[in-house]
Amino acid sequence: MKRYKNARDILPESLIQEIQKYVRGQHLYIPQTERKGWGAHSGTRDEMARRNKDIYQKYMDGVGISELSRIYHLSEERIRGIVYENHANPE
Repeated sequence: MKRYKNARDILPESLIQEIQKYVRGQHLYIPQTERKGWGAHSGTRDEMARRNKDIYQKYMDGVGISELSRIYHLSEERIRGIVYENHANPE
């Protein structure tokens, strides 16, 4: 269930009066203008990047795809994808 906020709790009265010239007594949705990328707020993106680098490094150190799959609980196909992505885009 969405939780609506009362404009009077957030906006200055002068802005509310200006908005009411256009939209009076109706619900108004104001979209977010700046969005962070997926995982940027929670840190998940950075955590996965570190995990993927660890997977790639272990692969380069000789750990096999099936073993990496077992260690990280990912499919062999996903492990191959991570290895390929890190090989193609080393940082």
